[in-house]
Order: sequence, then C-alpha cells, then structure tokens
Amino acid sequence: MNSQKFTSPILEARNLNIYYGTKKVVKNLNMKIGKQTVTSLIGPSGCGKSTMLRSFNRMNDFIDSFHYEGEVLFEGSDIYRSKIDVTEFRRRIGMVFQKPNPFSSSIAKNITWGPKINGYVGDLNELVEKSLRRAALWDEVKDKLNDSGLALSGGQQQRLCIARAVAMDPEVILMDEPCSALDPASTLAIEDLIHDLKKEYTIVIVTHNMQQAARVSEYTAFMYNGDLIEYGPTSKLFASPDEKLTRDYIVGRFG
Repeated sequence: MNSQKFTSPILEARNLNIYYGTKKVVKNLNMKIGKQTVTSLIGPSGCGKSTMLRSFNRMNDFIDSFHYEGEVLFEGSDIYRSKIDVTEFRRRIGMVFQKPNPFSSSIAKNITWGPKINGYVGDLNELVEKSLRRAALWDEVKDKLNDSGLALSGGQQQRLCIARAVAMDPEVILMDEPCSALDPASTLAIEDLIHDLKKEYTIVIVTHNMQQAARVSEYTAFMYNGDLIEYGPTSKLFASPDEKLTRDYIVGRFG
C-alpha cells in the first residue's frame, strides 16, 4: 500500500477502526489527505468507503451502534477527542450526499439558511450570487431565486446542494456518490465543477465509477472489505497498481 507523505495533511486517519455494533467495517486504516487536492475513494459496495468518508466530519455520530478506535485528525487536532464545537466543525467540512436533498424553500433560502443560523453578518444577496456562481448554477437560476429548490432538475439540485455547502465557507467538501442519481450531462457538469472547486477547497469523493475517479482526482484510495489496499496518485494507481487486488478490481475481475 502506498502511503502519501503530505507534510501538513488537512485530514488524517491513524490506526482507525470503525464498528457498527460488533461488525468492524473499517480496519486499522492509516491515510493522509493533502490540502486542495481531490481524492477518490473507490471499491466494491460495502467495502467501508462511505463510512470512512463520514468519519471525516463525524456524520457517523448519528448511528447509535457506531464506535471507533484510533484517531481522525483535522489540521492536526483529533476531531473525536478534542473539545470542539461540532456545529462549527461541520461548517468547515461540508457534505454533499448521494441523492440531491435541497430544502423545499426557495433557491435563495437554500443558500442563506445555514449561514444565517451560524451568525453570518455579510450581504446575503452577495452570498447567494457568489455561492451559486461557484457551483456553476447562477446563470441558470438568477431569475428564479424565489422558486423552490425542488423545482430544479436533478443535476441542478445537486449543484444547489454544492452551492449550499460552499456558502458555509468550508475548507473541505466531502462528496458521497454525488453523481450516482444523475444523467451523463449532469454528471459531466458536476465533474467540471469539481475541477473548478479544487482551486479553493480540499475534496474527497466516494465513487463507484472508476472512470470518474480517473477524470476528477489527483489521488485515489482503493478499499476492500474494510481495508485500505492501495493509496497513491490516481495516474499511478490505474496504470500500474502495486497490489494484485487493486489490479483485479480495476480490470473488472470482481466488484
């Protein structure tokens, strides 16, 4: 397994084991993620990649049977053991889910709701425009800001969810299969957006689509049965993986 030697990783897992009840779903995982990189997590269903992703912003806390061993660090601080404000922490690490989940309220309120409850004091109209522009959605909705977010197409809804995350001014954006429910054109729009967003944010994406991982990410981690099998530069991992299990997965022998 390759181990990336980022000198100042923004996220890091150290000897991490994650359990749901008695079932261990992530096993002794060590991984560093560099700032302003795009990292893909790939592997067959049930391998632990979404669980790993959600450990980076404590979304697993909402699962009653969840418990863990080891450490998860954000900018050097253990996010589970430090005395942190979890709400503020999740503002800094945004999340975009597999299925678009915009609020039923207006497009504008989808953007402003989170910042307002977190004490944002700037110009809300500017925030709406800036966030929608960052999500490559402004030109399509600028005359519909009072319409429901649910009136948008699936691809537009997912970009609205990305804009909603961006509005919170995060440092990291986690994406859990963000294109799995989208058509090819909408998928391409999201991939183009990821290329733009990586100039400002660290992005970690779970995807079943290996071609997508190859297109959007600089680093790729392959997980299997809860283990991190191989992790390294995407071009290297797909062209000449070190592990036979990685090679078998990439060429379609299983998974």
